[in-house]
Amino acid sequence: MIAIKTIAACAHKAGAAGLFGLFFHSLALAALPIQHWTQPNGAKVYLVESPAIAMLDVQIDLDAGNRRDPADKAGLASMMAGLLEKGVAAKNGAPALDENALSEAWADLGAQFGAGTTSDRLSFSLRTLTDPALLDKAAALAAREIAEPAFPEAVWQRERARLQASIRESYTRPASVAGRAYTPAVYGTHPYGYEVTEESLARISVGDMRAAHATGVTACRARISMVGAVTRAQADAIAAKLLARLPQVACASLPPLPAVAEVEPLTGPVEKRIPFASAQAQVLIGQPGYKRADPDYFALTVGNYILGGGGFVSRLANEVREKRGLTYGVSSYFSPALHAGAFTISMQTRPDQAAQAVDLVRKVVADFVANGPLETELKAAKDNLVGGFALRIDSNRKLLDNVSSIAWNDLPLNYLDTWTQQVDKVTVADIKAAFARKLQPEKMVTVILGAAP
Repeated sequence: MIAIKTIAACAHKAGAAGLFGLFFHSLALAALPIQHWTQPNGAKVYLVESPAIAMLDVQIDLDAGNRRDPADKAGLASMMAGLLEKGVAAKNGAPALDENALSEAWADLGAQFGAGTTSDRLSFSLRTLTDPALLDKAAALAAREIAEPAFPEAVWQRERARLQASIRESYTRPASVAGRAYTPAVYGTHPYGYEVTEESLARISVGDMRAAHATGVTACRARISMVGAVTRAQADAIAAKLLARLPQVACASLPPLPAVAEVEPLTGPVEKRIPFASAQAQVLIGQPGYKRADPDYFALTVGNYILGGGGFVSRLANEVREKRGLTYGVSSYFSPALHAGAFTISMQTRPDQAAQAVDLVRKVVADFVANGPLETELKAAKDNLVGGFALRIDSNRKLLDNVSSIAWNDLPLNYLDTWTQQVDKVTVADIKAAFARKLQPEKMVTVILGAAP
């Protein structure tokens, strides 16, 4: 770690801008101690003390995300999360608050609270000042939203109509139409491939939301991540207060959550051509990728930066955009999760050039899987990834995102401390082997929307 005396001396020479950059550079090199403990109710807490600003960011994650949706009620978890913010019930001596009163209460506290879902998680997020009076009230109000949502029927009817209208409008947007064809083609019958439709929303009731909430929102299964100006003792008390209105029962006494099947690999290539009157053809190519827990994570991360994740310096951009002018932009990315998230290549091109562009992308990917990157490409990728690491943790919000990922994925507590070393030790052979294990270029899904016949 750079000594405070050294920082001060450098700052005197470099000025405020130099101090800013030096601070985050040193932060990236210094240890980021993540404290972790389990509360009596079973909740797991992860804390990074950040005393510089009198603010606290909290994220609570639960295994109640979209993968828990019934097949005929796609969108249930997301709808439940959305309606959580529309009012709290009168309970335990506290009055009911409708959506307007709830919004005003948060505004009066100068705090923010929200709920949302991903494919795997239901997440609650709280941002508040750490002034004791405000912090206590914010935690108390958040606890009510977490445990005692009203799920107002009239509001759900209004929101459902609005969302159904939004879905109808999405059919006019080429990117949305292409995505709706691509996702189920990659994931098959796995919940990651479920698409929210007007019909699935029509089948979701307030009763379904209450049942999903009762099953999924349990104190013993919560993972709570905190970054801010609080001590461990304060964080423990805040975590307990946030979950205090939920039933305090041991997970061993609850029915286990149903197992979710793994994503099935593709057995052969799939191609979907969708007529659409658009100025640009939309192209999506991909397949199931890998789980976040996969030991190939760093090799695949660095390799994908070289292939298509590094913007204009990637191989796909160089071959498809720079050399041949077939697109303004082409990118590739992995979406690792609890199950095998998709590997996806996304591109827009002129309709009359779509076939040529798709053929070229396929060749570039096949060559990369077969032969791996060049040493010069690997060095450039490492320089960019390692050099940009400080930008991944340069705010409390970004740091919280990283801590919650560590908590959710059971990563080592020193994960951030060793991230640059893990990237730096990746070799060409590692990338070649990892991509050969994960990608099958001859079995990918290809969706081409709006191309010339």
